[in-house]
Amino acid sequence: MLGMLGVLATRRYPNLREGVSIAAGVITFALVVALAVTISWDAPPSLVLAEPLPGLPLTLTPEPLGVLFALVASFLWPITTLYALGYMRAHHERNQTRFYSAFAVSIAAALGIALAGDILTLFVFYEILSVATYPLVTHAGTEQAKRAGRLYLGLLMGTSIGMLLLAMVWTWQLTGTLVFTPGGVFDDQVSDGLLGVLLLLFVLGTGKAALMPFHRWLPAAMVAPTPVSALLHAVAVVKAGVFTVLKVVIYIFGIDSIARMAAADGLLILAGITILMASLIALRKDNLKARLAYSTISQLGYIVLGGMLGVVAGAVGGGLHIAMHAFGKITLFFCAGAILVTAHKTRVSELDGIGRRMPWTMAAFTVGAVSMIGAPPVAGFISKWYLLTGALDAQQIFAVVVIILSTLLNAAYFMPIVYAAFFKAADADALQVAHGEAPLPILLALLTTAGCALLVFFFPGVPLALVQQSVGLG
Repeated sequence: MLGMLGVLATRRYPNLREGVSIAAGVITFALVVALAVTISWDAPPSLVLAEPLPGLPLTLTPEPLGVLFALVASFLWPITTLYALGYMRAHHERNQTRFYSAFAVSIAAALGIALAGDILTLFVFYEILSVATYPLVTHAGTEQAKRAGRLYLGLLMGTSIGMLLLAMVWTWQLTGTLVFTPGGVFDDQVSDGLLGVLLLLFVLGTGKAALMPFHRWLPAAMVAPTPVSALLHAVAVVKAGVFTVLKVVIYIFGIDSIARMAAADGLLILAGITILMASLIALRKDNLKARLAYSTISQLGYIVLGGMLGVVAGAVGGGLHIAMHAFGKITLFFCAGAILVTAHKTRVSELDGIGRRMPWTMAAFTVGAVSMIGAPPVAGFISKWYLLTGALDAQQIFAVVVIILSTLLNAAYFMPIVYAAFFKAADADALQVAHGEAPLPILLALLTTAGCALLVFFFPGVPLALVQQSVGLG
């Protein structure tokens, strides 16, 4: 939030403004790292922000899964800002001060969600995130952008107020607490049928998780600039959604309770349908950002599916996928933006031979694509391994089939892009338009995130330890 004030104060000096934004991101990441390495999980620190209702304070209390989300979001913020510096200037975007200030507020809200000690605090920051990202989605100011913004805000706030808020109040009425508690907050007096209704309200009310049919806001938001797409799809918004689902599974219901709920089986089937349907739609999209958007919807389904398996390995796989998907998907969006500002291409069918003109960009794209497929040696393989293990542990053959089929579909809509980029001949127009790599800030950002996607495969210790700690394996 201080970074946002700094951006507004330096709005007349673009270089200083961007410098303030990057510095705020670096400092924020350093603070999150300092918290992560000094925290005692037996007695974590707690900070009461306010008490809007008697007995219902807004409290920040870190726990392992939240610290992982905070590390990912704070690490990717300065990298995305560096990328935005090159993109926004190369694309001659207007209202850049508004962009960077809204970006800062969005990351602040994401960190509030990550470190929330109870579901009320999470809900407040969840709503702040929806509002803060609205000017980013409507940044272009066109009628199409305004329509997308209305759909974006309408779906996200409609689901959260209509269902998530109801589930939260109902939980308070039944238990007298909203504090995230290992093993869950419900006692044996609450019937499985009522728990199932509450689970449906919590999960479907989390519209940011983009389960069908509450997914339309996500592809509509593709009218935003590419750095915003990266924020929406990898850093803040969708991760806030699936993170909320996992938090509810682990700390409101408990994994053991999920295992015996028929509603969890229904949500698992819905997640599986979302995964496969979004993959099939992505396969048909020629617009590169639209293909990536539906890929995100599919990938988010993995995390919900992992949570609904009702076994520890599934929750571990879902938690890991929050980080693994972030590095791979942000790389892909960075590459899409690099192609746009350099070669002015937006369609998959226009990318023949572009790997020869932009080899570093398309090499990074390949890394991101392989991570989404879930093949070694890239980060996505680790989380898919745990998800598949969890599906087998839970004896959920449907989930096993979904993971295998969707992996094949991921390869079907990503690998032809890689093949065409490096092995097909470019047409004459493409050769005249493309003039090498994107501006240096863009290139540095996408190579950094691609490098992280590779690095985490070989050194998954930190994210794995945090996720395992969150489910009681630490």
